[in-house]
Amino acid sequence: MSSQRILYCHCTYANVVPAEVKQQVLQKLSESGKAFDAVADLCEMSAKRDPALPLLAQQDDLQIVACYPRAVKWLFSNAGVQLQADSCVLNMRTETAEAIVTQLLSDTPLSKTEST
Repeated sequence: MSSQRILYCHCTYANVVPAEVKQQVLQKLSESGKAFDAVADLCEMSAKRDPALPLLAQQDDLQIVACYPRAVKWLFSNAGVQLQADSCVLNMRTETAEAIVTQLLSDTPLSKTEST
């Protein structure tokens, strides 16, 4: 059984992720029965140096559903937190909800997403 952990960012304040993609991903994750952490906005958490960020970043095989991988990595770095090497970022700005959910719910481990 995979130790995969999922962190879903709702990108509440940035309004850069299509609303329908966010809603579909959140709905499918909720329906899947798979455990995941949902946060309102990683940008806000980073700006406030939220103490939850180090705890989230320490999780093995963390799959982050948010926006651009380089932006997510910068947000953690800005808060003084380094993501583990096996962390993967799925981009709701460029991927469809179906593609993201398929990857998250697959039995095949996700490969680390490159910083783009």
